[in-house]
Amino acid sequence: MATLAAPQPSSTGATLRQRTVQAKSTIHNAEDASAESSSDESTGDGMATFTPPSFTVKDLLGAIPKHCFERSALRSFSYLICDFMMLAVIVYAATFIDPNFNFKNGALLNGYAGSIARVVSWALYAFAAGSVGTGVWVIAHECGHQAFSTSKTLNNAVGWVCHSALLVPYHSWRISHARHHAATGSMERDEVFVPKTRSQVGIPPAHVQQQQAAAAAHKQGESTFEAIDEILEDAPFWNLFWVTMQQLLGWPMYLIRNASGQKYGRWTNHFDPKSPIFDKRHFWQIIASDIGILSTMAALATWSHYRGFGEVVRYYLIPYFVVNHHLVLITFLQHTDPNLAHYREKEWTFPRGALCTIDRNLGGAIGAFVLHGICETHVSHHVCSRIPHYNAWEATEALKSVLGEHYMKSDDNMYYSLVNNYKECKFVEDEGQVLFYRNKLGKSVRKVVYDEDSGVDVNGSASAVASGSEEEEY
Repeated sequence: MATLAAPQPSSTGATLRQRTVQAKSTIHNAEDASAESSSDESTGDGMATFTPPSFTVKDLLGAIPKHCFERSALRSFSYLICDFMMLAVIVYAATFIDPNFNFKNGALLNGYAGSIARVVSWALYAFAAGSVGTGVWVIAHECGHQAFSTSKTLNNAVGWVCHSALLVPYHSWRISHARHHAATGSMERDEVFVPKTRSQVGIPPAHVQQQQAAAAAHKQGESTFEAIDEILEDAPFWNLFWVTMQQLLGWPMYLIRNASGQKYGRWTNHFDPKSPIFDKRHFWQIIASDIGILSTMAALATWSHYRGFGEVVRYYLIPYFVVNHHLVLITFLQHTDPNLAHYREKEWTFPRGALCTIDRNLGGAIGAFVLHGICETHVSHHVCSRIPHYNAWEATEALKSVLGEHYMKSDDNMYYSLVNNYKECKFVEDEGQVLFYRNKLGKSVRKVVYDEDSGVDVNGSASAVASGSEEEEY
């Protein structure tokens, strides 16, 4: 098996030790043949190849040591208590900012230096508190997966309290998130970061796009590449603006209007029990989630009444947006990358969907300790979401030896990847069963091949594995 480096247009640095194309590789069907033809025209011969994996659920779970599945309430509480202790220290330290750094009467610094030190100190507080708050969110997220302990009652109680404090509707999100895990990478059933298609973003078919670009080039005396670049390439500042909006408002917009989620043909949100995300049996769970949100909002209003809105903004609201930023940064990059496949119904299986994610390094202790490894161990989390975070590290190492080329990992700076992937991941094709993101120019970095000796059943690879996909109750 030869080693194939990832193509450079995406610059993700992902680990892609893909098979070389064998002489007897075959295109799966006519639709894929058409899609691959346009793909080759757009990108040339330098594209990395991708053979859909043929693992079973048993293959994946069997690779993980049995003790990794063990859940301990005591150990989980130790991490949660540690998070609250760190948060208490950070908040206590923040109480010294205004008395010591001020324009008029700062005990340590006055004037413009005092004002600048005050702004910088509050910014550092917001980042620190928001980061630790994200760690609390991660623990509550594990409660939703029943990974916190063996008690469903304890899991849901802890998760409801922690998520409600962060303005997250616990049960509502738990239900939609379980659906995401049960159908990750599925174009028809996934619940979040579902790619838009070429027609949905209003980009003409590849052959029309090429004809338009060639005509414009002929008219204006430009090369075809220059014409396409001028017409379709996003302005950097415009991209930066929308990335910023995504990072600040992406999470609440997902909850309020299902932004980036599956299209249901009607307004969808996480607060209405009649939302198409939920079943009738979920009614009182959604109501309980709404009560949690209203309770936190009432507490914030009371705090603002007695202590002033400015204090609420400094101590809670700005760190809250930092939490939003972390969540969108993490989840967007876990499931949005030019090298990650998405599948339509005929090719999707649970094992394939579980591998439609990528491990990343957020940066030293922040990712590994403060955020409990949610970036670094996400592949194992999708293989089995009931593995607690403290065991996910060992599970990840065990999976690597089995997954081989199909284990995805990137060591690139996540902020670089955020901007780059936002630019490179614009749409997928309307046709085909195995899809990769394309940029505004219609270029992708990978193409699908089917090796007759790979073990892939080209006549029915989407075998039913739903029974082994997720044990969540929605």
